[in-house]
Amino acid sequence: MKQKQVRIGKVSFCNDGPLAYIAGPCVIESTKGYTAEAAELKRTFGALKTPFVLKASFDKANRTSHKAYRGMEMESALSFLKDLKNRLGVPLLVDVHEPAQAARVAEAADVLQIPAFLCRQTDLLYACADTGRAVNVKKGQFLAPWDVGNIIKKLESRGAKDIMLTERGSSFGYGNLVVDMRGLEIMKEFGYPVIFDATHSVQKPGALGTATGGDRRFVLPLAKAAAALKIAGIFFEAHPKPEQALSDGPNSLRLSSVKRIVAALNKVDRLARELSSLSSD
Repeated sequence: MKQKQVRIGKVSFCNDGPLAYIAGPCVIESTKGYTAEAAELKRTFGALKTPFVLKASFDKANRTSHKAYRGMEMESALSFLKDLKNRLGVPLLVDVHEPAQAARVAEAADVLQIPAFLCRQTDLLYACADTGRAVNVKKGQFLAPWDVGNIIKKLESRGAKDIMLTERGSSFGYGNLVVDMRGLEIMKEFGYPVIFDATHSVQKPGALGTATGGDRRFVLPLAKAAAALKIAGIFFEAHPKPEQALSDGPNSLRLSSVKRIVAALNKVDRLARELSSLSSD
């Protein structure tokens, strides 16, 4: 199947093109901190001449514990993000948890992201499609890769054309995830850009009792394997001090390591495309 291209500003996501990235902290912990982190990511990707979309979350609605930090109030977050996006000149992706949020978030964001737990919520998919913005759907940990076909049909039925599909691991027993790399190839058959979420794929859901654990040691090995398959992009979360992060610290990359990791993944991607004429039976 011919592979579709999704353009987000100057950033292009296509399985037949070079890797693009979606990156940012798990959640906005403070406007000052997020501004510094976003600016550092822009400098890093700029130095590598690599396209990226900035990721933002104003609310983490699916935290393990009711006492966990969720984020900041939506309206003030969107006002802040709209201003920051304009100042930095980078495209923005924002999570949406409820249908009522979609239109407001679309005023600030270039891409609306559907969290994995909500990927089958029809009204949420419809609301995001109705905005006319690009939609990135995280494939649920409970879904087979071929099941994204029904998600695509829901979005297409409301006129959505710019659709991206993100793999973030599958449930493997209790408190663990596993990545089946065959799933990336299967999802590519639908023609839409496929993204690999390298950091959420190493989560250990609920492993810390009142919080999700993870093991960032495996982010790079899994991301290299995904990049070797000629996908459209890599998603990851990064934090200056993951040990002190208010959400998803155990599986977040250290911000200072991003340049080295992205450079390595770009090399894998280039080699994969050089060898693209090879195939197996």
